[in-house]
Amino acid sequence: MSFDFAFVLNSVLFGVGLAMDAFSVSAANALSAPHMPAWERFRIAGTFALFQIAMPLVGWFCVRTVAERFIAFQRFIPWIALLLLLYIGGGMLREGLKGEERQAEEQTLSHAALLMQGLATSIDALSVGFTIADLGFAWALGESLIIGAVTLLICLFGLFLGRKVGEKLRRAAPIVGGVILIAIGVRIFLGGVL
Repeated sequence: MSFDFAFVLNSVLFGVGLAMDAFSVSAANALSAPHMPAWERFRIAGTFALFQIAMPLVGWFCVRTVAERFIAFQRFIPWIALLLLLYIGGGMLREGLKGEERQAEEQTLSHAALLMQGLATSIDALSVGFTIADLGFAWALGESLIIGAVTLLICLFGLFLGRKVGEKLRRAAPIVGGVILIAIGVRIFLGGVL
């Protein structure tokens, strides 16, 4: 195998496919907090990118070492994503339905909420580890880094779009963001179960 155009293109396509949930969650985050500072947008996009780098490597490692145990765990992945996104989206809905506008200093996501979002949106990337299990570690790492770079760019774009829409929606933005997160959780669950 060589590090050629086909390898890079395949990795980029994996990245685009895997980043769609993170893109939607990024947009929902910016939608509910359109005035978040630039460092917060990079923190969100960077967290999602790091999870998208780590999860294929975790899947790769599991297939190469503890495949039988990991396959048994795999059926719980849609449930985990659903529960995490229901929890986060439900919190945004509650906040939006209260009708209280958040202060600027409150427009940052907590570390725990961001980590839950990163896990929920990247948990399907574990399955990429199955497809790259025949690659050596350097190749698996290269593919994961490309996936992470694509995710970073797509999430930054999602944050930009969410911010623009959020400025127009103002009061309804947390409700819309919460509904989007819940819908993503349901979609991941149905895709994994059906």
